[in-house]
Amino acid sequence: MPDALKLLLTRRTIPANRLGEPGPNDEQVRSLIAAASRVPDHGKLAPWRFILYAGADRLAAGNQLFDLWKSRNPQADEKLLALVHERLVASPVVIAVVCHTTIHPKIPEWEQVLSAAASTMNLMLAAHAMGFAAQWLTDWYSYDQEALDLLGVREGEKVVGFIHVGTPMEPPSDRPRPSFEEVVTVWKAD
Repeated sequence: MPDALKLLLTRRTIPANRLGEPGPNDEQVRSLIAAASRVPDHGKLAPWRFILYAGADRLAAGNQLFDLWKSRNPQADEKLLALVHERLVASPVVIAVVCHTTIHPKIPEWEQVLSAAASTMNLMLAAHAMGFAAQWLTDWYSYDQEALDLLGVREGEKVVGFIHVGTPMEPPSDRPRPSFEEVVTVWKAD
């Protein structure tokens, strides 16, 4: 197993359309979900769940989503149609993380949303630890009720992200990261 700090410092996003086969197998997906479920969860509410899109079912979901978009955008040119068609089918496996908060006297909605976001990040890190790469995406269908219904998102749930997972087809590149001084304020007592 890689050193945990090295794992954190080397995680990079690779675009979904640059993630190829093989994707994680069934056992690996189970491990990804197990890792994603080991996050702070005040009150043990598990305010998140996962929707797996894999294999032929992933392609069918992508085609249905494409048909919905195309019906609303009949003027779209071929280049745009090709980009939209790729959205959900670009990588071998896609895992939606959805958040469902509950009213609780001691646990604010915000903490429940943060737990779902932490779950999503654990999923990304677990994919990296397995040698895969991942991209956390949202798109128009993350906020469109008809698309959400089609994709199995239940009423009252919100999409945290669609996590695309696969084997990197290119080495990851880095982007500029903020310096310590840009993101840290050292509090001092008066």
